[in-house]
Amino acid sequence: MLRVLVSKPDSRPIKLLLEDGETFDGYSFGRLPTSPVIGEAVFNTGMVGYTEALTDPSYCGQLLCFTYPLLGNYGVPDYLKDSDGIIESFESDRIQVSGVIANQVSEEPSHFQSTRTLSQWMAQEGIPGIEGIDTRELTLRLQRNGVMMAAFGQSLSETRSSLSQAEDYSRITFYDRVSTSRIRRFGDNRNGRVALIDCGVKLNIVRSLVNRGLEVVIFPYDSNFEEVSSIRPDGAVFSNGPGDPKTCVAAVELAKNIIDASIPTLGICLGTQIIALSQGADTFKLKYGHRGQNKPCVDLRTGKCLVTSQNHGYSVLEESLEKTALVPWFVNADDKTIEGLIHEKRPCISVQFHPEASPGPIDAKYVFDIFLDLIRKNN
Repeated sequence: MLRVLVSKPDSRPIKLLLEDGETFDGYSFGRLPTSPVIGEAVFNTGMVGYTEALTDPSYCGQLLCFTYPLLGNYGVPDYLKDSDGIIESFESDRIQVSGVIANQVSEEPSHFQSTRTLSQWMAQEGIPGIEGIDTRELTLRLQRNGVMMAAFGQSLSETRSSLSQAEDYSRITFYDRVSTSRIRRFGDNRNGRVALIDCGVKLNIVRSLVNRGLEVVIFPYDSNFEEVSSIRPDGAVFSNGPGDPKTCVAAVELAKNIIDASIPTLGICLGTQIIALSQGADTFKLKYGHRGQNKPCVDLRTGKCLVTSQNHGYSVLEESLEKTALVPWFVNADDKTIEGLIHEKRPCISVQFHPEASPGPIDAKYVFDIFLDLIRKNN
């Protein structure tokens, strides 16, 4: 069993309550929850990368449990931008999770870029956390029973009441919370212009495209085909994002129109599910999802196995591909679920994992190069 911590001077006893009735005792860090904090409880198996994970919009509406027992040991840097105007070290401009679940949180971080502790950063952004619980026990429970709604707070009775009235995660549309509200542009047009449909995009996707000489024009998730085609894009990218893909109706319709127009298209994570739905395939919710930086995927064209960074709770139903022009490109080496698709008649590819990583290995970065080749061949 993992070591359970004692309270720190500025923390308070709080309780984590799962939808199945299980409770965990812990202590607060970050912002003290004056009222119960509610979200879908999920776990991430990565050993590093908490600044990127916590700012990943795909975690919006979730209580994120880190399985690695020590969190915050290299602190948190400031929000700084690179030469292209893209924020470094983070995947968006704020923490996206509803709350954080940890075993032990360091109050004495060590890193030359660190300007604050994890707890200080979370308090500044109004995000509560619970530490001191056995995260291994919690993870095993979520693996056995599946991810579920959860809440933590100072009063168990109040927490139980709030959780019983909470809306289920899969019924909530999160896109308005995480998508851009206006068109934004990054990079120059040396190798083409791409429309990036922002369903909750990670910033390193933008950076990966800009680094390949592409001008990236970011559109809100509910943009229509006329708005996107007005910039005469050489390609289109459908981003990652939170929630059930079937609730993202506008992006699914847009993907259908873009693919029908033979505009080279790349889907990443949620983008894969959106593309699949647009072509008549189906999706389903995984029991406990794939979240971490150590997920093995096999490229069916080469037979090579990649170590990938992932964060998703839904997947494409393989049997539903039979009535489409989509064929599997990658499969998960553990559970054999679909991890990538290729359209046999249109210039369209997608991956369920994150080729941009951040955090994680960069085995799959060649996906962006393949997309760039599609753009060049189409011009």
